[in-house]
Amino acid sequence: MPSPRLLLPLLLMSTALATVLPAPAARAADVVVNPAHPPSDEKTSSGTVTIGGHPIDYMAIAGTLTVHPKGWDDAAKASGDKDEEDNPTAQASMFYVAYFRKGAPSDTRPITFVFNGGPGSASVWLHMGAFGPRRVVTSDASHTPAAPYRLVDNGQSLLDATDLVFIDAPGTGFGRISGKDKEKQFWGVDQDGRAFTRFITQFLSKFDRWNSPKYLFGESYGTPRSAVVANVLAQDEEIDLNGVILLSQILSFDINDDDPHENPGVDLPYILSLPTYAATAWYHHKLPGNPRDLQTVIHDAEIFADTDYTLALAQGAALPPDAVERVAERLHELTGLPVDYLKKANLRVDDGMFEKELLGGEGSTTGRFDTRFQGPSYDPLAKEARYDPQSAAISSAYVSAFNHYVRHDLGYGAGLTYRPDITIDNWDWKHHQPTGDADEGYGVNVMPDLAFAMTYNPGLKVMLNAGYFDLATPFYEGIYEMRHLPMARSLQANIELKQYESGHMVYAHLPALQQLHDNVADFIRRTETAPAEKSHG
Repeated sequence: MPSPRLLLPLLLMSTALATVLPAPAARAADVVVNPAHPPSDEKTSSGTVTIGGHPIDYMAIAGTLTVHPKGWDDAAKASGDKDEEDNPTAQASMFYVAYFRKGAPSDTRPITFVFNGGPGSASVWLHMGAFGPRRVVTSDASHTPAAPYRLVDNGQSLLDATDLVFIDAPGTGFGRISGKDKEKQFWGVDQDGRAFTRFITQFLSKFDRWNSPKYLFGESYGTPRSAVVANVLAQDEEIDLNGVILLSQILSFDINDDDPHENPGVDLPYILSLPTYAATAWYHHKLPGNPRDLQTVIHDAEIFADTDYTLALAQGAALPPDAVERVAERLHELTGLPVDYLKKANLRVDDGMFEKELLGGEGSTTGRFDTRFQGPSYDPLAKEARYDPQSAAISSAYVSAFNHYVRHDLGYGAGLTYRPDITIDNWDWKHHQPTGDADEGYGVNVMPDLAFAMTYNPGLKVMLNAGYFDLATPFYEGIYEMRHLPMARSLQANIELKQYESGHMVYAHLPALQQLHDNVADFIRRTETAPAEKSHG
């Protein structure tokens, strides 16, 4: 099972409001609520955000949708044909906030379902930091001072290109799970994927968005979730997506640099993390000679990782002493770590060791989610870092700002507790791949899911975004996964790769957020299959 360190800190209107009042000089968005889904606790509000110099009027809807686990049959429940044992009673209310652009016909307007990861994270991070119409201001690469925090209009919201639905995972946000075996029914790779699939199909019916161009945007654990959901939507629900947008990808847990010593004999985690070590050492001026060009540093690290380093680690204990010395010297040139330390580590340094050692002489630890950040070492004698300085630096701002925003601007949540993330110790890592085979335990791998979704729908486009300074899901790991998807080589042309000078939460660095917005908006506009006469204005 993956280490807990991998866990990430990510509406129904009334009948009278089934359509939005027309915006000035434009037809209102055709937001339709299906009467099969009766109103409950949804809250509706409106706002305006300026993106690229153009004001965009939008409607926001905050609320919950209820989903059920595999095997639940509402018809059987109503007729009494099934025993309770055969018809699970567990259910999850999943909280969401949806933003619809006014004046845009919903039948051809793209819609993007956005979620963070964890497992056990709400979507507050992408909501408040990346694409919501309001954004919290945080310090760049340093600890953000305590409240009061500042919310600003987000000129990098994706509302210029797509409607947005931010979804919180079962048990997070304002959502709750209940019923018999509720954790077993919702907390697992496949269970979670089915819950998000059912949420999306319900949402499409509730708001009459079946004919809209459809996208998934997942971050961190949201990327394996996207792979599973994309495949299930296509095969079980007959829903083709226009695109899957991934941020900070991890599809195969066997090759992630999270406690790889627990999986000896698999050296890819060390190899695929090396370019991130090099980028981080460059950022903190720890490379011999202080080279100026980041791209050259990264390129050199990638070449060494793919060649001499791979060959050296493959030999294990058979690597001659003189070769050990040469490899250690080259690793020192690329990472800034001392040669003696690298030899003592058997040429294998995992992410926790690197975070602790790079600035250890200064009594500091680098961030894990964003290695640009640094903080005081908790235990100077420890082998690995004991906390993540980036999470410590910004989490309070995100959570506090969202709690204020959702209650004051969206009018939702009075008297309720919002859970930005929850600890899940009993997550079910077993996964049934499209072939019917099952992964057990640590080595869950959803690369076949994404490959099968792209094979099933050859028009599906995929975009991978990653930060150079991310050690939770190193960018070169994502590239490796994409290059090794088990599918026809011709489908590789459907994949786009974008990297940024930022970390796991790429959007925490404002220039990178602008680049992310521009790249994703361009991706959506190029891949939506709307009529030619549609206007983006």
